[in-house]
Amino acid sequence: MSKNNENKLVPRLRFPEFTYKTTWANRKLSEVLFEHKEKSTGKEEVYSVSVHKGVVNQIEHLGRTFAASNTENYKRVLPGDIIYTKSPTGCFPLGIIKQSKVSKPVIVSPLYGVFKPETIDLGLILDAYFEYPERTINYLSSIVQKGAKNTININNDTFLSKSLILPTDKLEQQKIAACLSSLDDVITAESKKLEVLKEHKKGLLQNLFPQEGETVPKLRFKEFENSGEWKEKYLNEISPAIFDGTHQTPSYTEKGVPFYSVENIKSGIKNKFISREDYLLSISKNKPEKGDIIITRIGDIGTSKVIDWNYEFSIYVTLAIVKKSTIFNSYYLHSFFQSSRYQKEILSKSLLNAVPCKINMDELRRTKILIPPDKGKKEQLKISEIFSSVDDLINSQSQKIETLKLHKKGLLQGLFPDVNEHNG
Repeated sequence: MSKNNENKLVPRLRFPEFTYKTTWANRKLSEVLFEHKEKSTGKEEVYSVSVHKGVVNQIEHLGRTFAASNTENYKRVLPGDIIYTKSPTGCFPLGIIKQSKVSKPVIVSPLYGVFKPETIDLGLILDAYFEYPERTINYLSSIVQKGAKNTININNDTFLSKSLILPTDKLEQQKIAACLSSLDDVITAESKKLEVLKEHKKGLLQNLFPQEGETVPKLRFKEFENSGEWKEKYLNEISPAIFDGTHQTPSYTEKGVPFYSVENIKSGIKNKFISREDYLLSISKNKPEKGDIIITRIGDIGTSKVIDWNYEFSIYVTLAIVKKSTIFNSYYLHSFFQSSRYQKEILSKSLLNAVPCKINMDELRRTKILIPPDKGKKEQLKISEIFSSVDDLINSQSQKIETLKLHKKGLLQGLFPDVNEHNG
């Protein structure tokens, strides 16, 4: 083998002690994964496979079990086993491939493929390799056929028939696996911190706003304890105008004025633009401005965001604007929108059976809002400051996790030979 070909069989990033060794090989998955075909013993819990969480307890992940009444044919999964789901999931239209990192045997749907890896370390490496959609699709696309009801027709032998370039030296496998595992541990720890912050915010939403049937919150700042009951108002009583976006799908441009729909509010990403002419037409009657509140009304209902920027933008019909007012602090109202009381209120007025589900503008305008009895909005301000600080912590922690994930993605690109050159 030429030196050039040898180089193609090793990744760009390697631990120093393996730099000059050609210990990676083009191996069929059938050489490193083995179907053990163990069935349920009746003692195992039913698990599912998630894109982001891997192998997870079905009830904990989904809130209920979707298992059949008789699970005797369910497949037994041992710690370290590789699972192929064989069903489309989000960005993984051909199914997802995950290693079980659960410390005990569990069972999964008999439709899944379950395999024992040559080594636990190699299983973890495969799990990392298939973590990203492009690699999974690249591997599966030539061997998968979609059947009726969007199911994926592929037997387990076919799944194992293609090759990947993988490390053969068990010590190198251990080093790679340990590196990936330690990074995953950091991401998991930071993710747990994020969940604690979200739970903290959830508790604040329950206690700093009056619950259903109540007119004062459970927790109140000392200086407002004797300020009296909160007042219930319709949304259109406190806002000078509430309007939705354009009902016409615009012609998008590569650059121009940002155009927002539900996905942009949820993701915070600007990826659609319209011409200035279309923008001026869309705001001829109503113009969103800094300090207004955006709220989703079609598809997703009740997600809000305070406009804290000055640049021009336009919105689609799936969004509505609640104009700022002297009656309320915008961040207070945004926080109230997130309370369980308001979420229940807005959903009760929504057409949930419509496709997509939505709330009509007249119904949105008549959703009920609670306002503290304080003309100077001092109590609103205190509440908004609390939620603003918690949201800042949540956003900062989310960004930290995303940075770690980007680091892992970059690391994985270097730890494997180029997927576009070596997959067959």
